[in-house]
Amino acid sequence: MGLVETFNALMGELDYPMYIVTAAAGGERSGCLVGFATQTSIDPPRFLVCISVKNHTFRVARSADALGVHLVPADAEGLAELFGGQTGDEVDKFARASWHDGPEGVPILERCANWFVGRVLERIDTGDHHSFLLDPVAAEHGTAGDEFTFHRAKRIEPGHEA
Repeated sequence: MGLVETFNALMGELDYPMYIVTAAAGGERSGCLVGFATQTSIDPPRFLVCISVKNHTFRVARSADALGVHLVPADAEGLAELFGGQTGDEVDKFARASWHDGPEGVPILERCANWFVGRVLERIDTGDHHSFLLDPVAAEHGTAGDEFTFHRAKRIEPGHEA
């Protein structure tokens, strides 16, 4: 097994939470299921989220001033499938999910009680994904509970290749 295959096998063993990232810019809304995301700083608080360059959400996010990051509840498989298995190039995901305009005009998904909105501080080309460094400006911690995880998300047929 080569280096890339070994690295991918190691990463495939991890089971981390999945997020739905939402964006609005230029009269468009978009959102997608993301696994590449992490807190990067405590003081000041910072969060990094990565979006595939092939994704419709990337095209909206690169012009957005802020992004919404939603923690997906473990029992929200249908929502994860919608935002991970459909593409905004063909489907209006927001017509199929309850949402409202949130801080900075970012769409907030009603089904996700835990979320935050972050202003985009930097956009970084990190390969087939671009990273967005976020400065949280609003947050909601509605419930404690289990998250929808990567190992469950692997069963979703993606709307776009990674």
